[in-house]
Amino acid sequence: MKKIVVFGACGKMGQRIIKTISEKEEIETVSAIEAPDSPKIGKNVGDIIGIENVDVEVRGADEIEKEFSEKDLNMMIDFTIADAAVENVKKSAKEGVSAIVGTTGFSDEQEKEMEKAIEQAGTSAVIAPNMSLGVNTFFKIVEKVAKILEDYDMELIESHHNQKVDAPSGTAMTAAEIAAEASDKDFEKVAKFGRDKGEHGERTDDEIGIHSVRAGNIAGDHKFLFAGPNERLELTHKAQSRQAFVQGVIEAIDFLADRAEAGKVFDMQDVLFKE
Repeated sequence: MKKIVVFGACGKMGQRIIKTISEKEEIETVSAIEAPDSPKIGKNVGDIIGIENVDVEVRGADEIEKEFSEKDLNMMIDFTIADAAVENVKKSAKEGVSAIVGTTGFSDEQEKEMEKAIEQAGTSAVIAPNMSLGVNTFFKIVEKVAKILEDYDMELIESHHNQKVDAPSGTAMTAAEIAAEASDKDFEKVAKFGRDKGEHGERTDDEIGIHSVRAGNIAGDHKFLFAGPNERLELTHKAQSRQAFVQGVIEAIDFLADRAEAGKVFDMQDVLFKE
């Protein structure tokens, strides 16, 4: 049995993940964690979500050590914020608990912190900005097109709901980084995040534009534009529901349980496309 602790349990993704897990015989949510000041602490997460077969009290993140000592956990799932996720991964690794992280907005230093903790503990993790099969296929196609159309202008537009706190999205950043590497560009030098009002000079040949929209309840749209002389190619992925990401989480659970090598961090390309 895969026994799961979900961080951000009462958030939109956390609730969907727990509901989906409740429908699986071989996976069980045994711990639900929220921010220490959450009004949901002490309530039954099953009652919050509206499912009868989950009887787990919501606990604060400041009680996680107690949760580890009281419950037989072997895997964690985190959809919170970057600073919290880093600490959650480090504490989980120390307890021998593998990690699935869909949180975005990590700095390079934070990514290294998590990798070091996992390597030293000999656990394993899947850390990915987007866990859907469609988006990860989108990444592969972006890479192939960028190699072929390396001299075309590249622009990326991402749209998300009005409650998303980070911008650009982790998915957009990953796609742009993939395109930069595939077209032999230095991402740090060519990335252009939006454009201010007024004159700012002509577009450079190597520039990769990345633009963010926050509106309504958009689950997640990404459009990569390759524009050349007299033509353009547009690659688009639209998430119709967050459930697309949840299915990727289930795939990641199976991967960590059955195929992951200890002490390593994987991404969804490893989960979905590599044997």
